Amino acid sequence: MATLNLGAIRFNWKGAWNNSTNYVINDVVSASGNSYICIQAHSNQAVGNATAYWNIMSTAGTNGTNGTDIGTTITTQGDLLYRDGSGLQRLAAGTSGQFLKTQGSGSNPVWGDVSGAFLAVTKVYESSTASYFSNQSGTTLSGTTQYPVGARIGGAFTKQSATSKLLISGRFNMMHTNTNVHGSVGWIVGDEANFISIGEDARAYGWYSGGTGMWTHDYSFIKTGIGAGSKTAYYAPAVQGSRTHTHELNPNQASNSIGNQGDAPNKNTTSFMLVYEFE
Repeated sequence: MATLNLGAIRFNWKGAWNNSTNYVINDVVSASGNSYICIQAHSNQAVGNATAYWNIMSTAGTNGTNGTDIGTTITTQGDLLYRDGSGLQRLAAGTSGQFLKTQGSGSNPVWGDVSGAFLAVTKVYESSTASYFSNQSGTTLSGTTQYPVGARIGGAFTKQSATSKLLISGRFNMMHTNTNVHGSVGWIVGDEANFISIGEDARAYGWYSGGTGMWTHDYSFIKTGIGAGSKTAYYAPAVQGSRTHTHELNPNQASNSIGNQGDAPNKNTTSFMLVYEFE
């Protein structure tokens, strides 16, 4: 019976072109990133002789720009790739907390610093536990300004940025029998000389002349010029002179007897402090 040679009836992948290989019609090879199909049986005919022995099947694209590969343009974790006026360029990673900022058409993107926004909010103090102090001497804050340390509230926080501002606010609840309270003060530890005078003068509450009075109010103050890192904020009544002080922090609002600890858990008002950091 006669044998009928149909030749190749599908593409035959032969790998990279080799000058020692005999190729037949429909053999496919690769060379320089392109692929070629054999259109005439032969050996040692380079793929450059496309019209006689080879037809090109696919052509490699351009790697990167100016003959470079993207992998050689962006080289480090965090790199971004963008195009400037001439080609692909690398934008190295910015610093922690920055954002990617467009500068509009015709300009290159850059890293920008966050501004006009809150960076952190920290509750540094909250307590409704009554604390009674009797005949306590004042502690010097700065100059002639003193404060009763038992009536001080506050705590530690971490400041994120050296250039940011601090808004410190909260509620203060105290019962006091001494007549020597002249407003209140807020400060950052290590920066006592630049304390903020709040001006919540106890005399405005009608009990400066003596006796027992409740001193409950909201407060707030802003601090600038404080470096980054671990910080501590405080708020306290301001006093002058050498008098001793008797007071109860977080007293029961229904009580008229300072130091009446039996009333403490019932209807007492919480004192607290929040620290807001913002640009």
